[in-house]
Amino acid sequence: MKTVGLATAFAVSLLAAPASAQSALNEILNGGVLKVGTTGDWNPMSVRDPATNSYVGYDIDVMTQLAADLGVELEMVPTDWKTLVNGVVAGNYHMTGSASISPARLKAAGYSDSYIDVEILPFTTEDKAERFGDWETINKGDVKVATTLGTTFEKSVRSWFPDAEIVVVEAPARGFQEVLSGRADVFITSNIEGSTLLTKFPNLRQIGVSNSRAPTPIAMLLPQTDQVWINYVNSWIELKKKQGFFETTAEKWGL
Repeated sequence: MKTVGLATAFAVSLLAAPASAQSALNEILNGGVLKVGTTGDWNPMSVRDPATNSYVGYDIDVMTQLAADLGVELEMVPTDWKTLVNGVVAGNYHMTGSASISPARLKAAGYSDSYIDVEILPFTTEDKAERFGDWETINKGDVKVATTLGTTFEKSVRSWFPDAEIVVVEAPARGFQEVLSGRADVFITSNIEGSTLLTKFPNLRQIGVSNSRAPTPIAMLLPQTDQVWINYVNSWIELKKKQGFFETTAEKWGL
């Protein structure tokens, strides 16, 4: 009887396994909705309009096309940088918009193939531009470097500027806002966002460093163990690359 009971329990566990391991792809197709986590604060990738609670940007165009090709509706789920990975792990959304690939994030979440790269540059305001030259001029005790909690930029500024004073703000606040307000001297961001900020805020200046830092591939965060969903997204990315979709979308947003 004991043997029969164990065999029955084992059979039940085998029958239950496929249901518990169902891919996000099945959930999306069955439910008719693709849920994408986005911060809405990375111009021109994802920008939220508070008045309408709608999003525009490179990421939004990419996700809109993905949802269309899946034949489902798109739902943008608000999140912030410090909880971006947690949202994927908890199943709050099926994937995220663009995020830099980092070893820390790789411990908990999976990534799609990359479709765009970024590199990091420092910025300040016009009245402080003459204080700074190359990277080492930022790493001084009388310099305040602003960054947003939970971003890869936060880890970078702590590593690159150990002698500077690090000013950390929580989303939706951003490091560049601290510099514009005069509460900090320098912020770092990607070449992608930097070009947009320079156009939007004429008072900002890119610091004339000899080279950019941390060239990093950008990809979508996905559930780490859901290989079916990861395979689908990667195949879709490859197809869209061949069709020129990513190149055309990048041009549209000035990337």
